[in-house]
Amino acid sequence: MNVRRSAFAAMAATGAIALAAVHRWFAVGARSFRREYERLARAHVHTPQSHGVVDEHDLDALPEPVARFLRAAGAVGGPRVVNFRASIHGRIRSGPESPWMSFRGEQFNAYGAVPSRLFRIDASMRGLPAEVFHSFVDAEATMRVRALSMFPIISARGPEMNRSETVTILNDICVFAPAALLDAAVVWDPIDDRSVGVTFERLDESVSAVLYFDDRGLLVDFVSDDRSRSSADGSTFTQERWSTPLTHGRTPDGRWRCTYGEARWIRPTRPAETGGEATTDDAFTYLEIWIDDVAINVTTNGRFGGVS
Repeated sequence: MNVRRSAFAAMAATGAIALAAVHRWFAVGARSFRREYERLARAHVHTPQSHGVVDEHDLDALPEPVARFLRAAGAVGGPRVVNFRASIHGRIRSGPESPWMSFRGEQFNAYGAVPSRLFRIDASMRGLPAEVFHSFVDAEATMRVRALSMFPIISARGPEMNRSETVTILNDICVFAPAALLDAAVVWDPIDDRSVGVTFERLDESVSAVLYFDDRGLLVDFVSDDRSRSSADGSTFTQERWSTPLTHGRTPDGRWRCTYGEARWIRPTRPAETGGEATTDDAFTYLEIWIDDVAINVTTNGRFGGVS
């Protein structure tokens, strides 16, 4: 009996080692999300001879709350932004009753003639490793999820994805690289001394949001009605209000930088449910993210796919 148990244990250990090796190959091999992320990031690096430097006069055309925000973020005296790379970690869930999944990830956005966005995370789903990869290059946005880096779970694309990811690109500018607002295809709609409406265009998409600032001039929320929440399998989308409350911290040189954010879906309650006009009090936070590092204007010599 002991011999049989020992043999079974040996077989199980061998099988586990083989599975780990296969998983490793799918996770870092030529067809992995990691390698696809690296290839696309390198292909969309734009490195002009001079990025240019932001000066105070560049803020003249901005609404005052946005100008205050860029000053607080240290944009004045810094470079014009052509791209950024960010390292992040956090947790995510698919619904209010769903368990949280921790993750680590990396993101690369480039601001050429057509802004692009690449976002890849390694997560843990029910104790098993899973990868999520968002890609928005040229005219098509996609979101794909694989379990064990091998088994496709979600593959979403289409008009709703394109529109939603266009909103996310605008949000990324505000959160990770505020100076890029100076060269973005945006139109401002001032509201008051602490909020500003903004419309952003990318190819044939036009999306809007409202930016909210605190008394320090820092962006504390970004709210848009132009983003859609996907179903658990990514096959259907429902348009809901999207909000990203933000927290900032000081950098060693005295600038403010976003260090933490959340993403929330806010479902308007139907008038029949409330007996009156629709409200927007049915909300849940599905993403919590800590920003570990942001590098502006990386080159092809920069690090891509550095998630361990």
